[in-house]
Amino acid sequence: MSLPIETTAPGAILPAEARALPWLVADVGGTNARFGWVDDPLGSVRYVRTLPVADHMGPSEAVAAYLATLPPLPHGRGQPRPRRSAWALATALEGDWVELTNSHWRFSRDALMRSLDLEELRLLNDFEALALSLPLLQPAQLRAHAALPRAQGVLAVIGPGTGLGVAGVVQTGQAWTALPGEGGHATLAATDEDEAQVLAQVRRHFEHVSAERLLSGMGLPVLYRAVSALAGVPAQDLTAPQIVEACMQGADPLCERTLDLFCALLGSFAGNVALTLGARGGVYIGGGIVPRLGERFFKSRFREKFEAKGRFRGYLAGIPTAVITDTLAALTGAAASLKTGA
Repeated sequence: MSLPIETTAPGAILPAEARALPWLVADVGGTNARFGWVDDPLGSVRYVRTLPVADHMGPSEAVAAYLATLPPLPHGRGQPRPRRSAWALATALEGDWVELTNSHWRFSRDALMRSLDLEELRLLNDFEALALSLPLLQPAQLRAHAALPRAQGVLAVIGPGTGLGVAGVVQTGQAWTALPGEGGHATLAATDEDEAQVLAQVRRHFEHVSAERLLSGMGLPVLYRAVSALAGVPAQDLTAPQIVEACMQGADPLCERTLDLFCALLGSFAGNVALTLGARGGVYIGGGIVPRLGERFFKSRFREKFEAKGRFRGYLAGIPTAVITDTLAALTGAAASLKTGA
C-alpha cells in the first residue's frame, strides 16, 4: 500500500541515550491513525503516515500496514522492528482494556504489546500527549492571536476534532508533567441570550449538553441544526466538513452563523479551562477544525469571549492563546513520554 509521507516540524525532541531504539509512536483519533518512527538519538519523528481507522480491524493490523511502508534496515537486514512504543489515544484510559471513544477499535494493552513484540508500550490520552508537546512547539508550528504562549508554569490545550480534547501540562523544575482529563464532557454554558436559546434547543434532543456535544466534528451538525431550527429554516443534512466549507465559501448564511457561534462558545469554554488550570503560560487550540477556519477564526469573537469573565477579565487578558497549525504535534509528545519515562 502506498501512503503519503509527512514530516514533523524541525526541532530536537530530546536525546534518547538510555532508551533503546527504534520507537514506534502513534496518534489515534476517531477518524485517523498517524504513525511515526524514531530511530536517532535526537528523537526526531520520521516516516509519518496517516491511515484511516475505519480501514483496519484494530491497531495490530494498522501497525502491520504502516511497518510494511518503511524502508529496510541498513545493511539489508530486512524490515525494522520497534522496541518501544507510545500511543496517543482519543479515549479515557484505565486498566488493560482500551475502547476508542469515537471508533470501533477495542483492544488489550498487554495483548497489543505481545502482538508487536515490544519491550515497552506506553498508552496516553491523546491530549495528554499533545500537552507534553506544548513546551517543545516552535513559532512555525503556531499562530497566535497576539503574543505567543510562554513555555513556563502551566499550559492548557483544547482540541475540537472528531471529539473535544482538553489537557494541561505543568512545569515541575526542569521537567513537565501532563494533566490528562475529560474536560470536553463538562457542561457547556451560555453567556448571552442567543447562546441560551441555542442550548435550550439542543436540550430538546439531549439530556446533557456537554462542550463536546457542540464544539467538535460530531457536534457541528448538532449546532447547525439548532441554529436552523431557531431561524425557522429546514436544516440540510450536512457533515462538519461540509458546514465548514459552506461557511468559508460564503455559500450559506446558516453555516456562517454556526461557525461564528462555534468560535464564540469555544472562546468562553477555553477561558473556563484557563481559569480552572491557572494556565497563565498560555492556552493552545489543537484539533482539525480551527486551523481550517484561517483568518475567520482570528476575526471571530473567540478572544472576546475568552476574556469575558467579569472580575477576572484582566487575568484572562494576560493569557496568550494560539492555534497549533502542526497536525503532527501529538507524535512529538508521545516521543517525549518515552524519552522521559514519565
